[in-house]
Amino acid sequence: MKIPKLHPRYESLKTRDLTAEGVKKGITSIHGLIAHGRGEAFDYLLGERTNDFAKKSVDSAAALLLLAKHPVISVNGNVAALVPKEIVKLSEIIPAKLEVNIFHTSKQREIRIKKHLEKYGAKNVLLPDRKYQIKYMESNRKYVNPNGILKADVVFVPLEDGDRTEALIKNGKKVIAIDLNPVSRTAQKATITIVDNIVRAMPLLAKTIKQYKKYNKNKLNNIVNNYSNKKILEEAIKKIRKL
Repeated sequence: MKIPKLHPRYESLKTRDLTAEGVKKGITSIHGLIAHGRGEAFDYLLGERTNDFAKKSVDSAAALLLLAKHPVISVNGNVAALVPKEIVKLSEIIPAKLEVNIFHTSKQREIRIKKHLEKYGAKNVLLPDRKYQIKYMESNRKYVNPNGILKADVVFVPLEDGDRTEALIKNGKKVIAIDLNPVSRTAQKATITIVDNIVRAMPLLAKTIKQYKKYNKNKLNNIVNNYSNKKILEEAIKKIRKL
């Protein structure tokens, strides 16, 4: 679908179209359309822009990813459809491993997501291994790669399920999430929550990581230690309530 750039809902319609295309390509689950629509509604409430509280989260997320010994970026169908180029670029900048992880079981879709990321330059995309799993989970998302999420200390989980965010935390990992809903379980349980649209947050995160690469560990640790996810979520909720 060709969307006129002068259309007042251009950005929103473009991301909506990308998600729908993801379903057609067999990358995104049809249930992902519902999840996208829910996020879009919260984006309206947040003014469809990157607020100051989101920028604070991006700063802390950038520092935490650079401090991590084994950072991993988890990719589901919606992420692959919306920001494939950006997610591959981010993995190279950090650097961090990419691992496919989806809720609705489909080995075929996992492979399609991997091949889709490879089209955008990804070199080594990990897939879940049914021999390995994280504790405290029952769904398909418990299966992980032994060289990826299983041994990761920091997991970046854009557009995540709340139960897995909680499980990853219980498994001793730090979790960075992108979620437009500040009261979701994902947002509430994550170590750092970026309350923003993924299409805006990803370029900003990559830019910030490039800038922070010149910082020493003490400065990066100070950024992380001075961050409060609870306060950030309170700011986001306050923004919505002011409408």
